[in-house]
Amino acid sequence: MNNYIYIIAGLPDFTPDWRQGDKSLEEYLCQVKELLSAKDQETVRLIEDGFDKEKIGQEFYKEALGHGNAFIRDFFQFDLNVRNAKVRYLNQALGRDPLKDVLSLTDPDADEMGIEIEEPEFKEAARLQAILEGSDILARERGIDDLYWDKIDELTLFDYLNFDRILGVVVKMMIIRRWLQLDEQTGREMFKRLVDEIRGTFKGVEYNEK
Repeated sequence: MNNYIYIIAGLPDFTPDWRQGDKSLEEYLCQVKELLSAKDQETVRLIEDGFDKEKIGQEFYKEALGHGNAFIRDFFQFDLNVRNAKVRYLNQALGRDPLKDVLSLTDPDADEMGIEIEEPEFKEAARLQAILEGSDILARERGIDDLYWDKIDELTLFDYLNFDRILGVVVKMMIIRRWLQLDEQTGREMFKRLVDEIRGTFKGVEYNEK
């Protein structure tokens, strides 16, 4: 049986600006996975896949949104909402069809058959829009990650010593990992290719920072 209390007690208090000390982020992640059951490890691997651009897509989100764990369902619905909002924002900025490359999990024939398709609630839409309209690319990406961080805290507000708390920490570790791999100069170059961070990659599009 998993000892979630023991696992949580062995982790530091991760913050967005956390920096590695005697123990690396990867060591903490391995520590968590080693102490979980095989079933729980599969759930953690799903989170890791969600941060791998090569693995996300319609099939991934169908699996995540149909998962038996509520945190996984709610977090990846939020993640899909953010990604699609970024696509729509870039489409507008580039004068493209606003729905081009937006990832939908609904039956593409449903609308033609007169079936009403209900959009999932995205209460953070206004805050994300304000972030996307920022002129500093690095600050914009940090703002998006802060949005994710706050969502994790919201989803685990009443989870103290259970598996959902661990899943929330793992997502935060994925966010921290991205920033640890970048220095500011590398980061700015990477974030200029913002279109590579979303589901639909716009090849051959020139994006210039204002």
